[in-house]
Amino acid sequence: MNFLGKLFFCAPLVWILSLAPNLFAHEPLPGTAPWLLENYLTKTPIHTFPASIDLEEAKRIQEEFVKLVGTDLGQQAGYKAGLTNPSAQKRFGLTHPLRGILLKKMLLQSGAVVESNFGAVPMCEGDLMVRVGSAEINNAKTPRDVLAALDVVIPFIELPDLLFEKGAQLSAPMIIAANVGARMGVLGEPIAIAPTLAWEERFLQMTIEVFDQNGLKLAKGKGDTLLGNPLKVVLWLRDSLKAEGKNLKKGDLLSLGTLTQMIPVIPGLAIKAVYKGLDPEGPVEVLVKFK
Repeated sequence: MNFLGKLFFCAPLVWILSLAPNLFAHEPLPGTAPWLLENYLTKTPIHTFPASIDLEEAKRIQEEFVKLVGTDLGQQAGYKAGLTNPSAQKRFGLTHPLRGILLKKMLLQSGAVVESNFGAVPMCEGDLMVRVGSAEINNAKTPRDVLAALDVVIPFIELPDLLFEKGAQLSAPMIIAANVGARMGVLGEPIAIAPTLAWEERFLQMTIEVFDQNGLKLAKGKGDTLLGNPLKVVLWLRDSLKAEGKNLKKGDLLSLGTLTQMIPVIPGLAIKAVYKGLDPEGPVEVLVKFK
């Protein structure tokens, strides 16, 4: 690792940002982790990305990029799946989702108030999260096995940062390198789950509706939007890690993908996501406001 790489790896991001005019005077090479970091810190939309970077190189860039942002955003909290809708995969010539990494300080609690310009291209979407309750998840074969190895499901509003400007010709390597848009997210109350047929049905049939501060419905979605079954997303995340010699562990949080269309974030917007059919006790909500 060169001097600049060591500097980024060891120093807090606030300090790095204060030195940005000097550190970036020579401009990092496009497509590198320091180049992504510069755009991430300055919230500057990216115009182009080197076409020569393939999926494997993009994964390496993602790991380095996450190490850099992790100096300020804390340890790894889990993973996120992107492109969990087959039609979205088709646009990028893929037959599978993409994986990103979640860090602890990215995750806020329901009711959080967030700067509306939290990212280069800030967005909001209804999502769903689960928590690994047992390392047996690494041996799961069926959705019922998955349920047995999870302990809670968590209503989740993801606040992704698309990072690339509108109109950019996105590719799968671009999305992977930029950590699949992971920036922030808002967690609802955890709901205990059990390995039963009733819970399998809840994951499939649950619905979400997203409203603004005036009660206007902005988006809606259903559980089976996620690979036809949200529990299959867990299996895909597990298998994608296994292919790289990694395992899920107890406590890992897994964001299963967007249930709704993305909503652009503007100042003054307040979002309420209402989940029905997920909690046996009744509808649950997640709230976030933007200033």
